[in-house]
Amino acid sequence: MFRAIIDITLRPSILDPQGKAVAHAVATLGIRGVQGVRMGKHVEVTFDGLTEEEAQRATEEICKKLLANPVMEDYRFVVEKKA
Repeated sequence: MFRAIIDITLRPSILDPQGKAVAHAVATLGIRGVQGVRMGKHVEVTFDGLTEEEAQRATEEICKKLLANPVMEDYRFVVEKKA
C-alpha cells in the first residue's frame, strides 16, 4: 500500500488574495517578520494493489488531469510506502 502526499500552490506570478488576507491577520496578531503568505492545497491519496511506480504514474495523472490547474498552479508530490 502506498500514500501520495500532494501539495498544490499558486504559481509565483499569480496573485494570492487568500494568502494576503492571512498575512494581514498575522500582522494584527502582533507577529512580526512575516514577509508574505502563500496558500495552497494539501491532498493525500492512498493506493492499494499498485506498485510504487504505478502509484507514481497514477499520482502524476491525478495532478495533471484533476487537482491542479496548469495555467495557475504548480504541484509536487511524494509517494511513500504506507505502514
